[in-house]
Amino acid sequence: MNILVINAGSSSVKYQLYDMENATVLAKGRVERIGMDTAILMHEPAGKPDFHKVDEILEHTTAIRRVLDVLVHPEHGVLTAISQIDAVGHRVVHGGESFKSSVLVTDEVKKEIRRLFDLAPLHNPAHMLGISAVDANMPGVPQAVVFDTAFHQTMPAKAYLYPVPMALYRKHKVRRYGFHGTSHKYVSERAAAFLGRPLEQLKLITCHIGNGASCAAVWGGQSVDTSMGMTPLEGLMMGTRSGDLDPAIVPYVMGKEDLTIGEVSSMLNKHSGLQAISGISSDMREIVEAVEAGDKNATLAFEMYAYRLRKYIGAYAAAMNGVDAIVFTAGVGENSAPLRKAVCEGLSFLGVDFDEEANLLGRGIEKRITKRGSKVEALVIPTNEEWVIAQDTYSLVQSQSD
Repeated sequence: MNILVINAGSSSVKYQLYDMENATVLAKGRVERIGMDTAILMHEPAGKPDFHKVDEILEHTTAIRRVLDVLVHPEHGVLTAISQIDAVGHRVVHGGESFKSSVLVTDEVKKEIRRLFDLAPLHNPAHMLGISAVDANMPGVPQAVVFDTAFHQTMPAKAYLYPVPMALYRKHKVRRYGFHGTSHKYVSERAAAFLGRPLEQLKLITCHIGNGASCAAVWGGQSVDTSMGMTPLEGLMMGTRSGDLDPAIVPYVMGKEDLTIGEVSSMLNKHSGLQAISGISSDMREIVEAVEAGDKNATLAFEMYAYRLRKYIGAYAAAMNGVDAIVFTAGVGENSAPLRKAVCEGLSFLGVDFDEEANLLGRGIEKRITKRGSKVEALVIPTNEEWVIAQDTYSLVQSQSD
């Protein structure tokens, strides 16, 4: 079975095509600048040269058509016919309380995703554009949706509720939802396999650290707490997001600077975090280079970033009354040895016996960065959210046909 995985944004579409029988990626790529006459398709077929093309692509239906065309192209493609795509899996950021697991797309599912637009106005509408574009280009092909929030639906009320009037939860579903669920799920399972221990017996703290960042407390394979909240703004300091702050800052700054709700939201989501403190970049690689060159602002940004991550790890160890392993994943977590060192060296009180030499070895591989015999393990596990989406889609389609 071949499954096409799609992650649709407001002006982009990312895709990967999987051969599920052989667990291989046949092709991957993305379309960027949708809505412009300079849109670009970047296609990477397995075993063939990469292909790039600039073209006018004004909406998502055309973008998906371009993707399908290149997948069956005689020179650049990997299939002979679109009919060889058996199903399509979509990433959807917000499933609210409605979706506790991945589901096949139906009219009712579409209706519910639209109802959740208010909870994720920047993401869910774009995901629906992707679903509708597949409907238009591949009528009758099964589609599944995999929700970033679903993995965290196991959190208890004491973790997901905010201490605000309960009417806000009952009427407007104001609560913690959490995100990056497919990543936290994947690396938890891989960590258990790496350690050779049953997932059900482990207390894990998984750290998905990219431009967006979140931690999760995973106990027995279930999320019991996570740092992102009702939106992806809460929690850790991120590339351009503030993370946790005093909520009174918002009305205070709005009054002092005469900002609108939209302007203050933009400030906290797009102009804060590493970018704001360093004054240089939201990219950890550039921050580290500036730290090594002696830049004081970059050094402060790096120290704040590591400090806040270390605090969350300590909090989740307390929440679970212990921890067996800490897992680093995503772009920064997998690739920034200086950040992992800064975090782990401050966790010796937990029993983390950091191995600096192991921390510097290899990229893109699963590895242990603590010494043998360390009471608490620290691991690097490359994430693979697309594979989780493909697997869930495969299982749902197989179940429907059985």
